[in-house]
Amino acid sequence: MKRTITLKLGIGALGILLMAAASCKKDNVGDGNFAARPEISSIGGKLADTVTVGKSLTIHPKLNTKNVVYTWTVNGTNKGTDSTFTFTPDTRGDYTINFKASTAGGYSSADYKIHVLGKYENGFFIINEGWFGHGTGSVSFYRYDTKTKEDSIFTKENPGKTLDPATSTLENATIFNNNLFLVAKVGGPMVVTDAYSLKEIARIPAVGGSNWQGFVGVDNTKGLLTSGSGIYPFDLTTYTAGAKLTSVTGSVGDVIKAGNYIFVLSQTQGVVILNASDYSVAKKIPSMLVAFAKTPDGSVWAAGGTSLVKINPTTLDVTTTTVPFTVFGSWGAWHPGSITASTKENTIYLAKNASFSGGTTIYKYVDGNAASLQTPFITLPTGKVLYGAGIGYNVQTDQLVVSTVQSGFGTAYSVNDLDFYDTTTGALKTDFAYSGYYFPATFVFHQ
Repeated sequence: MKRTITLKLGIGALGILLMAAASCKKDNVGDGNFAARPEISSIGGKLADTVTVGKSLTIHPKLNTKNVVYTWTVNGTNKGTDSTFTFTPDTRGDYTINFKASTAGGYSSADYKIHVLGKYENGFFIINEGWFGHGTGSVSFYRYDTKTKEDSIFTKENPGKTLDPATSTLENATIFNNNLFLVAKVGGPMVVTDAYSLKEIARIPAVGGSNWQGFVGVDNTKGLLTSGSGIYPFDLTTYTAGAKLTSVTGSVGDVIKAGNYIFVLSQTQGVVILNASDYSVAKKIPSMLVAFAKTPDGSVWAAGGTSLVKINPTTLDVTTTTVPFTVFGSWGAWHPGSITASTKENTIYLAKNASFSGGTTIYKYVDGNAASLQTPFITLPTGKVLYGAGIGYNVQTDQLVVSTVQSGFGTAYSVNDLDFYDTTTGALKTDFAYSGYYFPATFVFHQ
């Protein structure tokens, strides 16, 4: 009589992992004549792992049995019959790789759960203005695993396409619904790409007189584009801009959505809060020059003069905290605001800039603790100044990322540092120095 027994593998520390994912069958063949069943002595990899699109992951389990038939499947599809398996995914997502080793006496198997990251997922973007008049803006990507920076990734991923003209500046970008929206000033284009592959999806072509400065997604079909001449609806199904809104005029820069409202920063009116349903004006907060940050409690933050304001996204009530320095805007040569927020605690980071940029200190405000704002949290190394927005909170690492150039003019702008600061102590953890006329405008992080 033939009987089948299902066993759980469990051998020391290895067995802890295998018990969750491996099983075996042992057949009793004939009168007490047990055939040898393969047993996995090493899983040859991790049962849960990650790999980036285009990269390879090799799994090589070891057995204590010979004359074994091997089978590999990926999400249920047969992919190999060798003793090892190399997985080279071309699509982002989650995969189950099953290994099965069989003999006449039964089989053993193991499941490997693999999360495949997009090509540009394991790191963050640096949006570079470009050297005005000499070259177009560009997109760089800093990788966490290799701790390296890759440049001009948009043009590398989209042969034949550019962010021209060279007289434009790539000033801002936002991730919304898995797409990266690249926003260029001074006659440059607005380009929509896949946020993980950087492949172009659509664009508003470059045209003289355009001056795009920001983008926000309103819902799955609608967004808003801010510009040097007002705000335009942007259709996310046709990727086209509509007629300019009449509720806000003039130059409009940073923009963010919270709750049922859209918060925009106007050069002449400060913070203007729009109803997301019809874009009518719900409230204005004058004299604000730097925006926006959003803390975990949902509050929206802006600053100007000697005030840091916290806006309740439901009631629109405003709480003001006095800042121990003057907060300047950047309307003379606009760039995104030098303000960012932690996603782990209700904490704001605000740079003390000059009239455009060039700050050397960064302040930290812990909501409700006025004393936390009285002294600089970070003082840059001697000779270094912020450029562009200059600061960004990295949710993946809980660090403050800072971009600086050498103090001065001319060749000083080719001396760059990408610095990583501890958000608890303010200590500089890592310095990544590089050279070239990039003029970094801002950072974009996957959330």
